[in-house]
Amino acid sequence: MDLRYGTNPQQHGSAVPSAAGRSPLRVLHGSPSYINLLDALNAWQLVREAAEVLHRPAAASFKHVSPAGAAVAGPLDEVAAGLYGVAPAGVGPLTSAYLRARDGDPRSSYGDFAAVSHPVDAELADLLARVVCDGIVAPGYAPGTAAVLARKKSGRFLVMEADPEFVPPRDEAREVFGLRLSQRRDPVRLGPGLLAAAVGGEPPAAAAQDLLLGLAVVRYTQSNSVCYVRGGATLGIGAGQQSRVDCTRLAGAKADTWWLRRHPAVRSLAFRPQVRRQDRVNWQIRHIEGDLTPDEAARLAEALSEPAPAFSREQRRRWLDRLEGVAFVSDGALPFRDNVDHARRHGVGWIAEPGGSVRSGEVEAACREHGIGLVRTGVRLFHH
Repeated sequence: MDLRYGTNPQQHGSAVPSAAGRSPLRVLHGSPSYINLLDALNAWQLVREAAEVLHRPAAASFKHVSPAGAAVAGPLDEVAAGLYGVAPAGVGPLTSAYLRARDGDPRSSYGDFAAVSHPVDAELADLLARVVCDGIVAPGYAPGTAAVLARKKSGRFLVMEADPEFVPPRDEAREVFGLRLSQRRDPVRLGPGLLAAAVGGEPPAAAAQDLLLGLAVVRYTQSNSVCYVRGGATLGIGAGQQSRVDCTRLAGAKADTWWLRRHPAVRSLAFRPQVRRQDRVNWQIRHIEGDLTPDEAARLAEALSEPAPAFSREQRRRWLDRLEGVAFVSDGALPFRDNVDHARRHGVGWIAEPGGSVRSGEVEAACREHGIGLVRTGVRLFHH
């Protein structure tokens, strides 16, 4: 398969199945780039595993080979539903999964690559036609939906179909700077058995579901990675940081932003009718972050039909103190207790990590101190 280009436009790219005659996916419409294929392959594996272990439709919103958000089917709140102009009670399971995934970090999901675990239906196709998205991978398409999507972006939208029966080879390889690297594909299957080694009692069903979703997410997120999950949807994902605590803080800030978008002072921002959906959410997030440049402050004032309501540091703190029931998952062992201390600031009640750090005792002590349940999976899930 000739690609539109490689990682960058000046690079030629191509893709060849590792097993002759059998590919994990096929292109129904469009011309993918190297990164498009990486997004599609990683996103498809994530949603397939999440759906298998949680027994619900799953979706992911990918950017630059890591998920901006991931979720399984579930209820939409008024904020997420209002952002995309849908009725909270009338959304089907597959569409709800994608909207919940995209709502985890809607600023980063702008121009995403979508993935869903089940065949695309008419409702999801109609939604995708209305949001800024570059492509989708799914195990099938209801009649007419692929044609609807093919018209998006003046015909440049990527429509890819995954083969749900495809079994990958035992070994995987890549070539880097003239050196061929190979390794055995990770054989670990995600499931409740990974949550058996719990400190502080067995996690309740809802927490266990969130921890399992988190494990699927970090498995396909560039390491170091952590994620915060609540109610079957990610609130914040930290990817590719050299320091794990930086990941924890970055993802925690995103989780706070998700929660603060639900504050009345943010929901009541009165935007002028001509302000686009993505600009509205971007301004909401910048208003929450609060460090606007003079130019941004002037442009936000122009975007509003009336002045923004007061949103003090104390208001934010009181609202953030109400966030609870969050699960936290790390792809590698927590090396210091600072990760636990920071995670607790974002409503975390359960943590899953491999364990085995020389300071695992300190990590456990911090969890006990904060009343956080700790699960040691014994499995590292680095992804590069």
